[in-house]
Amino acid sequence: MNKATLQYVRQHADEDVRQLALRGSKDTEVDMTAALQQIAGRQTARKKLPSWAALDDILYPPHLNLEQCSSEPTARYKYEVCQRLLKGYSETTSLTDLTGGFGVDFTCMSEAFDEATYIEQNSELCAIASNNLCVMNRKAHVVNADGTEHLHTIHHVTIIFMDPARRNEHGARTYGISDCTPDVIALRDELLQKADFVMLKLSPMLDWRKTVNDLGEQWVNEIHIVSTGGECKELLIVLSKEKSLTPLRLICVNDNTLFQTEYINDNTLFQTEYINTKSLPQSGEVGGGFLYEPNASIMKAGCFAELCRVFPVKQLAQNSHLFVADCLIADFPGRKFQIQAVSSMNKKELKQKLSALRQANITVRNFPLSVAELRKRLKLSDGGSDYLFATTCSDGSHVLIICRPPVAE
Repeated sequence: MNKATLQYVRQHADEDVRQLALRGSKDTEVDMTAALQQIAGRQTARKKLPSWAALDDILYPPHLNLEQCSSEPTARYKYEVCQRLLKGYSETTSLTDLTGGFGVDFTCMSEAFDEATYIEQNSELCAIASNNLCVMNRKAHVVNADGTEHLHTIHHVTIIFMDPARRNEHGARTYGISDCTPDVIALRDELLQKADFVMLKLSPMLDWRKTVNDLGEQWVNEIHIVSTGGECKELLIVLSKEKSLTPLRLICVNDNTLFQTEYINDNTLFQTEYINTKSLPQSGEVGGGFLYEPNASIMKAGCFAELCRVFPVKQLAQNSHLFVADCLIADFPGRKFQIQAVSSMNKKELKQKLSALRQANITVRNFPLSVAELRKRLKLSDGGSDYLFATTCSDGSHVLIICRPPVAE
């Protein structure tokens, strides 16, 4: 950008981009397209990439690239995974990112390696990455090339990272791993030959069991289900040619809180949780005590049998995904509530149990009404310190559980 455009960006950094676009600029030297892209990018980065937004000379890509890039916490988590995988390495370590994009993941992960190479076929993104790596004092090779073609030319590296594009040529979202670009399944054997580890960032919409099956269970070392802010953001898969018979690790990450389990590689891998969930201890009634709602990563993983094995909880019903216990479990991976009262959906009982409430936070799990429909029926506004969970118990009855966060929290 020229000086006039840079000055315009700094002067209008906090203003509404749409209004700026309508007003334009009287200075003909200002490149409005570039300026608006940088202003919008920095405003988005303040929430998604705060340490990047704090640097004046960082450049931002078009909106779609910024929308698709990792947030700072999820990129940092990948760095921590790399650090652990590299533990014990005495020789030079190297990272090759075949799908560089905006470069958030690459920039963060590259800190863990002696050498790092960023590959991207879009020349504009390459230029942006080169600038930003320099601003952040990262030493790396930036290569403007097709990732798949470049893969054929590289020698062995420690880790190859890929974030396959999840949109087709028409811009529509794709979720199947074989529908993404590049086709990881077609490249799997070459990837495993060229690297000690292959790390894949995939859509959170994918079923992790099917993904493991598609990639080949014998090559998958770890499955990371990563969530931030209560929302599942991505599926991170680590493969290795040296998988052998080591246990497959399922790691659920929710705002840096970890919960993990191991599955022995045999034919029961994809069935064990479904079977165990059906035979989990169930609570005949809610009663008093405490209610537990697993976090987003646990919900995505579906490892409810493991929850009941590790913690003294019972599920309310097979499909409700809510758990109860007589005691407060401080390290439970999810939200914790102290039960105040329980009501059936009988109008008289509801009126009695909810008489003191004017507002509440409502959640429905395995329940015939939506939150909006239930809120209208109960005539309660949103918010406050009370929480209502509408769900179905193991006997098929519909109940409303009135609770509050534990006093200890």
